[in-house]
Amino acid sequence: MSIDSLRRSARATVSGLPQGFWWLWLSTLVNRTGAFVLTFLSLYLTIELGHSAWFAGLVVALHGLGGVAGSPLGGVLTDRWGRRPTMITMHLAAASCAAALAFVTSAWGVALVVLLMGVAMQAVRPSINATISDMVPADDVRRAFALNYWALNLGFAVASIAGGAAAFLGYRTLFLVDAVATTLCAVIVFLRLPETRPERAAAKGGEKPADERVSMLDVLRDAPFRTLVLLNLLVCVVFTAPWIGLPLTMAEQGLSPSSYGMVIAVNGIVIVGFQLLVNKVTERRSPVVLLTVSSLLFAVGTGATALAGSSVAFAATVVVWTVGEMVHVPTNAAATARLAPEHARGRYQGVMGMSWAVAGFVAPILAGAIVDGPGSDVLWAGTFAIGALAAVGYTLRLRRALCEEEPETAVAEEPGAAVAPGKSGAVEGVSPAAAQPSPASGS
Repeated sequence: MSIDSLRRSARATVSGLPQGFWWLWLSTLVNRTGAFVLTFLSLYLTIELGHSAWFAGLVVALHGLGGVAGSPLGGVLTDRWGRRPTMITMHLAAASCAAALAFVTSAWGVALVVLLMGVAMQAVRPSINATISDMVPADDVRRAFALNYWALNLGFAVASIAGGAAAFLGYRTLFLVDAVATTLCAVIVFLRLPETRPERAAAKGGEKPADERVSMLDVLRDAPFRTLVLLNLLVCVVFTAPWIGLPLTMAEQGLSPSSYGMVIAVNGIVIVGFQLLVNKVTERRSPVVLLTVSSLLFAVGTGATALAGSSVAFAATVVVWTVGEMVHVPTNAAATARLAPEHARGRYQGVMGMSWAVAGFVAPILAGAIVDGPGSDVLWAGTFAIGALAAVGYTLRLRRALCEEEPETAVAEEPGAAVAPGKSGAVEGVSPAAAQPSPASGS
């Protein structure tokens, strides 16, 4: 591929999106560029405050547990209160928590602040995803999610490098910088981002507006969406396992922590360097095919970890499942937008986000227990089996719901499912061609 063709491809990838999306993209980049808390939290707890590694792991898990509650909360607020006020409030709440960590030193005080930070950080995501679904034309939604995910990883890469270089300033200084960056993110949203929540459907005979008639229970009764959430949970467990299991497996092979650092850095390098290219290659592909292929890439990439014996081989496995990540994350977010009624986009994205949070809480515990018990080979055989199972599930269970059909036919399939007024508009937000999934190396 020539330089000119690469330039044309890059131009096509970033062109045609509304100005509001780029302000949201910038806020994501700013937010993640200053994301120092989670990156350096375990080091701060063990080195600076002198806590055990067990306690540090517990605190990080509490952040994930907070996300389990924060995601549905953010979804409800996004639909009822609005996208913009939810984003601003939760960004400011997360900034306050980051600032508090610079001053709170008691063990349980730190644990409480991190738990609340998990709630705030996860609660903002449904409003971001709903805003993208609202403002971006249907044919471009998957591309928009991919670009936003690229900004997230680009910012995370910068934060990791800058944080390491600035660590001599002290962890508390990094946490204050995180607070400032998150506050700036809220300011960008306040000054430049319009509210995109669709107008409430007119109520008849004193009934509640349509968006107030859809509860979280109604969302879970939507059979195709419920299947999408459960399959995504399986994929998220596979995706999360290497972040705990890979360093332990490499240590068993006699490789140093620095070797792990170089191997896992491949994940960020590949995403930052090739996300736009992957997006170009996968555009106009069936969402079911993309979700199936990405699940198989996760299965093969993590499963092959059991066969690796050198840093190069481990890095190769990371490349495989990272490509799966780049395909899955935007496609899954776009598929969620496709299935959601426009007045319930926040709730749907909130429930989907909860699957990421649950995996982030459960998978590290399971991975550590399996490595300590049956052994790392069992862990990687398990991730291969789970990834393959998810691939079969996408092919057999979601082909009809996500296939290229008319909006009116994309409805829940079981009695009592949440087919609220405007469900035919559930396919608004993603074109049949634009089908892809979205973290949390972040999420």
